[in-house]
Amino acid sequence: MNTDAPAAWVVGTYDTKGDELHYMAALLRSAGVPVLTVDIGTRSKSDVDMPARTVAAYHPLGADAVLGVDDRGVAVTAMGEALSALVREKLVQGQIAGMIGAGGSGGSAMIAPAMRLLPIGRPKLLVSTMAAGDMAPYVDVVDMTSVYPVTDIAGLNRLSRSVLANAAHALAGMLLFAAPAVAPGHDKPAIGLTMFGVTTPCVQAVRGLLADRFDPQIFHANGPGGRTIERLAAAGMLEAIVDITTTEVGQHLAGGICDAGPTRLDAAARYGVPWIGSVGALDMINWGARETIAPQYRERIFHVHNANVTLMRSTAQEMAAAGLRIAEQLNRSPGPVRLLLPAGGVSMLDAPGLPFHDPAANAALFDALQSTFVASETHQLDVLPWHINDPTFAQTVARHVQEVVPSPLERETAAN
Repeated sequence: MNTDAPAAWVVGTYDTKGDELHYMAALLRSAGVPVLTVDIGTRSKSDVDMPARTVAAYHPLGADAVLGVDDRGVAVTAMGEALSALVREKLVQGQIAGMIGAGGSGGSAMIAPAMRLLPIGRPKLLVSTMAAGDMAPYVDVVDMTSVYPVTDIAGLNRLSRSVLANAAHALAGMLLFAAPAVAPGHDKPAIGLTMFGVTTPCVQAVRGLLADRFDPQIFHANGPGGRTIERLAAAGMLEAIVDITTTEVGQHLAGGICDAGPTRLDAAARYGVPWIGSVGALDMINWGARETIAPQYRERIFHVHNANVTLMRSTAQEMAAAGLRIAEQLNRSPGPVRLLLPAGGVSMLDAPGLPFHDPAANAALFDALQSTFVASETHQLDVLPWHINDPTFAQTVARHVQEVVPSPLERETAAN
């Protein structure tokens, strides 16, 4: 195998799961996909394209830091670090077309961080016995496909052959039928928009108004979605953030399940990514099923969204805390900021006669924002009379985006 040519990497511990890994590799080759078999077994001497010792040599302290230790946990962690270092180098050299791996908890812990290094759109598929549980620590916020093998990955049988064949052929399909690349000169500036079900009318309207000029990419503001948009913007993959739905800030402060963590709004605050946004869905904190809500919240106002999601109305104190946090983050931004406040309501549930209509709580949010936000030539705050889902509000958001984010022609003209 020419290890310098782009190939689908089949990664795993070939000492314990060699039959399964070789089976998937053979199916990929039969489908016309170039394959590189990569062994990450810490006690392995298997016949593969890239042996375990070759992988281990990419550890910063050398192969002995991986293969020369007796503690299995230490060895597994070290091999994972070595694999990630190897993948970083080979990605730069253009040698990884995609990656498929198989493992239990240990193998998945080694493979997943390396898979996450592959760019979005590069096929990555993990067959893992952990896939029926919480895969968030493995997948994080990348486009990794996970497959539950049903049986343990401990020998080929009629069930495992079927599942592994599906996984291998899925990767082959991703590689052989990839989306066509955008032709040079025809790509539009990418912008990220945040959306919840209760802000969908606004976000979809803004998207429609901007689609001719931009490539709008909508992210579900459910925690992972917020982390994703921040990561992409910080990496320069988004020209601007149209942050209509900032509910994740309130969720983080109150402990809701749609928590994007403490770095929400960091792309604007740290890197100056142009930010045009609002306070969508800050009137709610998301929990799980109604019966799982902690006793201290039982007397609050709730709306059952579905069997697995219950919405709790934010208090004035919670909204004020979220407003303070948003303003402080935006004040740090060295780039343009447009903060647009919808006086008519911040979500689909926040309107007269609906369960989350609470003008006093919203006033606490607006007061915190207006008293903390520092306006300047590049930082603007406007209070608008409409509901967030009113078409006129969406039109105003779109106008601000067009004012703040230059088109490719405008950027080219400015450069000349």
